[in-house]
Amino acid sequence: MSLLLFSSQPSSPSSRSTFKMTAYAVMENYKHGLFSAFFLLYLITLVLNVLLISVIHKNKQLHQPMNVFTCLLSLNEIYGSSALLPAIVAVLVSKTHDVTVKWCMAQAYFLHTYASGEFCILALMGYDRYVAICSPLHYYSIMSYSKTCKLIAFTGLYPFIVFTSFYSLTLQLRFCGKVMPKLYCVNMELVKNSCTNAQYISTVGLAILVLFIVPQLVMIVFSYAHILRVCRTFPKESQANAFRTCFPHLLSLLNYTIASFFEIIQTRFNMSHVAVEAQIFLSLYFIIIPPIANPVLYGLGTQTVRGCIMKLFIKNKVMTTVLAKTLTVG
Repeated sequence: MSLLLFSSQPSSPSSRSTFKMTAYAVMENYKHGLFSAFFLLYLITLVLNVLLISVIHKNKQLHQPMNVFTCLLSLNEIYGSSALLPAIVAVLVSKTHDVTVKWCMAQAYFLHTYASGEFCILALMGYDRYVAICSPLHYYSIMSYSKTCKLIAFTGLYPFIVFTSFYSLTLQLRFCGKVMPKLYCVNMELVKNSCTNAQYISTVGLAILVLFIVPQLVMIVFSYAHILRVCRTFPKESQANAFRTCFPHLLSLLNYTIASFFEIIQTRFNMSHVAVEAQIFLSLYFIIIPPIANPVLYGLGTQTVRGCIMKLFIKNKVMTTVLAKTLTVG
């Protein structure tokens, strides 16, 4: 669907075919070390998220809505990281640091849908925690298999449908500008490079931002307001258990909020007074830190998942020891 979408851009002799990614110029002297760093970060992201998904998939006792939503979050982390890190590695070692317009538009689409999907999933996980803590006796009747599937489908499709409707405006633009001042492509920078004044897209973008923030924020605030109200009636031990249950989600939410704040500030305001190195770090935060931190938080921060991961490592260690002894004897 997305590939067909990007082919709809009208061709024109006055429209540019490439953009220069100017942020890579400051990294030129360190590109070989950074190549290794970004490649390693991508491998770590893949390993951590695939490991978490595999452990949850293989252990039936983990087949609960919250863990299924955790798998959905990990899939989104892989999706977002795959849209950025391999591209950074490729552009970093290129001689010109130029990218085609179609490639740039595709990357912007993938990154924006990743970011909006992340918040939708976190809102869904907040609702799940609300049901688990406030209505524990009715949890499995409320979060039934049918409802869980519907929630996953809605959460997965919502960001793609809403953003695609908005992004169709950008796809109609022709581009005369040639500079993309970031390590990756985003919608607002594409709009700034258009041949005509496309301020209306920025205005519509703010309205779309409301659709990506307000419903999810209301869901999260509603969920935790009720959780706090109910927890007041619990004994201290139960309150501690409830906090441990919510702790990974709260940290993920805080991490995402910080990352989104950095990205929105950079996109919407003039950051020329900020050092380029600082701008690069802030722009990479949202796509590097959450995909690595989240599987660690939900893998080690959730007792049942942590137990299954430990069993897996112990089992593999025992098998490795037995194999080594067998080979030694042989």
